[in-house]
Amino acid sequence: MEQLLTRARDIRLAVFDVDGVLTDGRLYFLPDGSEAKAFSTLDGQGIKMLVQAGIRTAIITGRESIVVARRAAALGIHHLYQGREDKLAALNELLAGQAISLAQTAYLGDDLPDLPAIRRVGLGMAVANADGFVRQQAHGVTRTRGGEGAAREFCELILQAKGLLEQARAAYW
Repeated sequence: MEQLLTRARDIRLAVFDVDGVLTDGRLYFLPDGSEAKAFSTLDGQGIKMLVQAGIRTAIITGRESIVVARRAAALGIHHLYQGREDKLAALNELLAGQAISLAQTAYLGDDLPDLPAIRRVGLGMAVANADGFVRQQAHGVTRTRGGEGAAREFCELILQAKGLLEQARAAYW
């Protein structure tokens, strides 16, 4: 845990995959061709706390969905990249426009397309139910599963490492 806190101390950007991370990974296709996703309110609150603490946030996902765009807007997520199978290329694009390095970036993923980003950032983590190889390669693994609070755990780790977790919680006392 101490090693994860050390890695998280300098994080300025937190990046999330969607399917399997912010959701449980199941895809729901409706008869009209649209899709539905279930998001955890715990994860949403964690992301809001990061945003309020001044930490930049991003979603990089391989699929495109209006539902994801709506969720990102509702949470105040700063950057949204959809339809991007090459997650590392999307991340490098994002960082090219920021004064933030890979070392100052945290990434939470669950499957092989996330692995190049997980391996190159300062804090690369996998959710508890991620692919086994991805879990082995990550700096750390959440205790909770994707779509069930894993993103909240990731957010709180970053806030704790920066000494901002209690302050973020105090806003609700």
